[in-house]
Amino acid sequence: MAATPSPLPRWAPTPSPSRPLWRWGGGTPDAGHRGGWSLGSAFAWARGGGGAAGGGAAPGGGVCVPGSGCELAPASPTAVAAAADAAVFLTWEDVRVTVAGGARGAAAVEILDGVSGHARAGEVLAIMGPSGCGKTTLLDTLAGRLGPGMNKTGLILINGRQEKLAYGTSAYVTQDNVLMSTLSVREAVYYSAQLQLPDTMPAPEKRAHADRVIREMGLGDAMDTRIGGRITKGISGGQRKRVSICIEMLTRPRLLFLDEPTSGLDSAASYHVMSHITRIAAREGMTVVAAVHQPSGDVFELFHGLCLLAAGKTVFFGTVSDATEFFTLNGFPCPHLRSPSDHFLRTINKDFDEEMVESSKANRKTAAEAIDILTTAYKSSSYSEKTTHQIVEMKHMDGASFRRREQASFSTKLLVLTRRSFINMHRDIGYYWMRLAVYLGIGVCLGTIFYQVGYSYSSIQSRCEVIMYTTALLTFMAIGGFPSFVEDVKVFRKERLSGHYGVSEFVISNTLSATPYLSVIAVLPGAMLYYLTGLTKGVDHFTYFVIVLCICCLLVESMMMIIAAIVPDFLMGIIIGAGLQGVMMLNGGFFRLPSELPKPVWKYPCYYISFHKYAVQGFYKNEFMGLSFPSDQLVESNVTISGMLVLKSKLQVEMGYSKWVNLAILCGMMVIYRIIFFVIVKVAEEIRPKLGGKRGCVR
Repeated sequence: MAATPSPLPRWAPTPSPSRPLWRWGGGTPDAGHRGGWSLGSAFAWARGGGGAAGGGAAPGGGVCVPGSGCELAPASPTAVAAAADAAVFLTWEDVRVTVAGGARGAAAVEILDGVSGHARAGEVLAIMGPSGCGKTTLLDTLAGRLGPGMNKTGLILINGRQEKLAYGTSAYVTQDNVLMSTLSVREAVYYSAQLQLPDTMPAPEKRAHADRVIREMGLGDAMDTRIGGRITKGISGGQRKRVSICIEMLTRPRLLFLDEPTSGLDSAASYHVMSHITRIAAREGMTVVAAVHQPSGDVFELFHGLCLLAAGKTVFFGTVSDATEFFTLNGFPCPHLRSPSDHFLRTINKDFDEEMVESSKANRKTAAEAIDILTTAYKSSSYSEKTTHQIVEMKHMDGASFRRREQASFSTKLLVLTRRSFINMHRDIGYYWMRLAVYLGIGVCLGTIFYQVGYSYSSIQSRCEVIMYTTALLTFMAIGGFPSFVEDVKVFRKERLSGHYGVSEFVISNTLSATPYLSVIAVLPGAMLYYLTGLTKGVDHFTYFVIVLCICCLLVESMMMIIAAIVPDFLMGIIIGAGLQGVMMLNGGFFRLPSELPKPVWKYPCYYISFHKYAVQGFYKNEFMGLSFPSDQLVESNVTISGMLVLKSKLQVEMGYSKWVNLAILCGMMVIYRIIFFVIVKVAEEIRPKLGGKRGCVR
């Protein structure tokens, strides 16, 4: 019996009659599915055909166990229509990208020079070329991720329209593997699934889906191994790359960008990963654009299209088979038994121009000459005309608009991020545990040096020194966890750019997860030195002491968040953070009394914006109010000095408000610093597209 022709475009995902479609979000809910959630207009996922009691085949060759979420009802006609709408046709014409010259007044450097092409649903387009040819720049341009200072011209269309890439419909796997080193592979993917997949999807289904994606990437044996980083070895670099791909593949995006997906992988792993991505693209109608540096012959054969670049220019665009023919027609045939990808890259790599390339028309030519010959030939060739015709044809395809997919709720994201951050801080020894050990050691030293200072006249100065040293040390040492925090910010930037969660969720979750640890490193060393030195007795006095220490630590971490947002390099961040705190200490009212500070700059405004002022004065009030000391016997004997007099005359403490107002001011400064971090990130997101030039599609 002859098959009925499909009404869908030939590059649209073709529903299989033996495989139901799993629908999610935005479509008509499957009536038979529990909980009312469905995988609908966002993507159509072909699942294994149902068997009898034993369960059917699951994706990736696994077995579908009843009750695990693999068994799903057959798709309705609406689901088939949604699958057709899910196709993404990406076209770009005459794309040029320039970056400002390094020297003042220097001409702009052109990175891409009039590049045109297209990507179809269900296919994998490979962007290839030697290092520095503009592969990643083209990928960033198509994904709307150009950095500041880069200007783009040209037309980029999605389904014939200029659109923003909505969450869940597109994903970008970066060349750098930005992952939390303390998490295991299973935890990293599962936490990401909880953030990306909607609340209407039950938790067991999310867990099962995450496990399937992990196994599809060949990471089943490394599920419970930590990713590793600065401290622990963890998994290999190639496995980290596959974890990054897993995280972005969780939502089965309609448009997937891959930057060097095979870097760090051996030839076998590269083939299995790319073949799996190719199968998913063909099965689900996913449009895949990958920048690949040096694919093996087997991997190269998996690609449907090839965009070959050299020095920012198009050497060839078309099918893989046409590329070999194009090189042969222009005098650069592929030698026998040599991989075509190796031959193409060897021909156009001008980094080693002293080594000549072979040509059938001229015995030997430089790579620069070969590039000129090929780029000129391509512009006037039938392959270029074919590409132009296909771009025009695809621009008139009326595909579905990008709609933002359903995500987890704010509360769910907040809970997941808090739990993940808490685990990360617990496992990273450099985050808080090293600081706690240092604080305990210094607490013993400080407590024994100032052991039981007593109530003599000299104890006034000793108490002030203990208070100032404790305040300065605990806050200054907060920069010790800055390298770990910078890693967190890198993960946040990457996940934020992918739309997994917002800035507010990150700020609140970081505060909630850090507070218990900061409380521990404030209470334990604080209690040790407080009672060893013999400061003012009383539970209320001690409670105030440790609360202020904890708030000061939170405040400094908030300040370091701002520095991390502006200066992501941890070495520069530590230097800047230490310098800022050093200046604040000088204006805290201890090293120089407030009346003696130079009024321009140092007193107004530095003295009033230094958090050390409010912390130290709160400690002074907590310590001296209610005490009395004998006067200096060398000046006047048998006279008692009250603590109030010490505060007013000797320490010049502002007595117009209570110590609790000092605490409230510190809390307000901590909140203000976190709000500043929030504003900096949001403003950076707003100005980034403007600095990066006008783009056809933005993230």
